[in-house]
Amino acid sequence: MTTLALDVMSGDLGAQECVPAALLALAGDPDLQLLLVGDAAIIERSLAAERCSPSMRERLQIVPASQVILMTDAPREAIRRKKDSSMRIAVDLVQEGRAAAAVSAGNTGALTAIAHFVLKCLPEVERAPIMSAVPNARGHTHLLDLGANVRATALQLEQFAVMGAIVARDVHDIARPRVGVLNIGSEESKGHDLVQEAHARLRARAAAGEHDIFEYRGFVEGQDIFTGEVDVVVTDGFTGNVALKTMEGVAGLISGRLRREFTASWGAKLAGLIARPVLRRVSSSLDPRQYNGAVMVGLRRIVVKSHGSADRIALARAIAIAATAVRRQLVEHVTLALASGEKL
Repeated sequence: MTTLALDVMSGDLGAQECVPAALLALAGDPDLQLLLVGDAAIIERSLAAERCSPSMRERLQIVPASQVILMTDAPREAIRRKKDSSMRIAVDLVQEGRAAAAVSAGNTGALTAIAHFVLKCLPEVERAPIMSAVPNARGHTHLLDLGANVRATALQLEQFAVMGAIVARDVHDIARPRVGVLNIGSEESKGHDLVQEAHARLRARAAAGEHDIFEYRGFVEGQDIFTGEVDVVVTDGFTGNVALKTMEGVAGLISGRLRREFTASWGAKLAGLIARPVLRRVSSSLDPRQYNGAVMVGLRRIVVKSHGSADRIALARAIAIAATAVRRQLVEHVTLALASGEKL
């Protein structure tokens, strides 16, 4: 059995979506156990409302927490004053070995600070970025950082590139990932000093042949995230988070516009009925909920960040990603790769 800790109280929707998400995740994974962290009374009421079966209940355990970290809480205050929060206890359970990973839809800054404070980074890693996959024309592009580090130094961007390549290679079976640094243009003269320095570091590393775990493609632009020309795109957390939420917004805009157009008249409704199978496949492949759940790469244990406004389907996906990361031994893969000489 794989045991995960789920922060039930955080995020925009809290227990009303987290508890149903937990039941969805359990229904889809018979080898999963969950520790539901939060207000015990609220969790029990939610389980009763969802008519949790006795067999499902056996794979759930409630871990009480008296506090909740709000989206407006500063990271330092969250660490200092909310030690009994659902988020903190979920991460503590991982550190204690009671859970193999923690999942939270809460405050990104607070989760990042708590994860670094409690779990620590691997020895070679300076900062742990958040990494997730987004759809592209050929499959998926792995994007990092998605919000853990609003600012990043050139060294950290170099580290993100190496760790992202290791994850793409050892977890997602991409033999030699193609890596690019996100910039305002692909020309070498473009971009501010920080991305220029990161580019120089990665280019020098590739030229020296220090390792062969990835192919450095240089600068890439926003549209290159979706072409499939690169497997890993590296940027700071501010830009990455803006890019991710822009993608989600565009996907929602297109979906909403299509619904309106295909219901505008009887002829449009008939055309929509004929096109429904294709539209469903396209909608499914672009649905942000199917890509919810971003892994913090470089920590000594696994933490998965869910989108703050995620519904039960999206949250269940984040739980599944955490279970997959545990079972595919993500931390061990990164540790072994670094220990074998692929130093940052």
